[in-house]
Amino acid sequence: MAVSSALSPPAAPVAAAASGLAPLRLETLHPGLWRAYQLGRPGGAAAASGFPELDAHLPGGGWPLATLTELLLPHPGVGELRLLAPALAALQRQQRSLMWFDPPAAPCAWGLSALGLDVRQLVVVRSRQGLKTRQARERLPAADVLWALEHALKSGHVGAVLAWLPARLPADALRRLQLAAQAHGGPAFLLRDEALRTQPSPAPLRLLLASAGPDLLRVALLKRRGPPLAQPLVLELPPVLSAPGQQRATMIPVPPPTEVPACPPPSASPASST
Repeated sequence: MAVSSALSPPAAPVAAAASGLAPLRLETLHPGLWRAYQLGRPGGAAAASGFPELDAHLPGGGWPLATLTELLLPHPGVGELRLLAPALAALQRQQRSLMWFDPPAAPCAWGLSALGLDVRQLVVVRSRQGLKTRQARERLPAADVLWALEHALKSGHVGAVLAWLPARLPADALRRLQLAAQAHGGPAFLLRDEALRTQPSPAPLRLLLASAGPDLLRVALLKRRGPPLAQPLVLELPPVLSAPGQQRATMIPVPPPTEVPACPPPSASPASST
């Protein structure tokens, strides 16, 4: 919803000036309001991502809490866990557990430990359909996982939630999860296929991830509470390859960046709202 500053009575600034008071700024009325050229203010605290160059472009300076964040991937394993690991490890140091729903592979305790994550504070939930054939999982959404995910968010007792969701979902599934996330005191990440980037989503923050080379991750901000980001970010991830592996990886051509649909330039006068 757009709220135009032209709706204010014309005499309001004059009356404010005459009384010695500063004119009322619409974006100060509620955290859900912001001007189109500004980053939105979070309704609460944010969790630092561990990447200052990314935090500088996220409303609130980090991963938002009590709301959904959607990560769109060309395939699992582009570096999404290394991107999230600093924030997840910080939550575990506060004795808060993690819940993962239908990850594409069994978590590797050694690999997670190298990222600073403790598997003793990790709960993995798998759907009944996820335990069957891959084809069945791709064709039918796992209603039991959606139910468990929604109630985990509503409980407010989980540090962070990661959910690998299929492309096909009930029409109201994401909206229900967004409403449930409002009771969740930590970040909630949905990991989905990049083909969904042109589809609408209730998640206030959407990022498109892709490899930019060995231990490099390209991050395009598709949606945020604020103006669009013209160019994607390139983040340096914690290295996982040995020296010979790094050398071999540099010989593999990096795919060109996925074209992101252009957004019309925002106006400087209206204020926007969720």
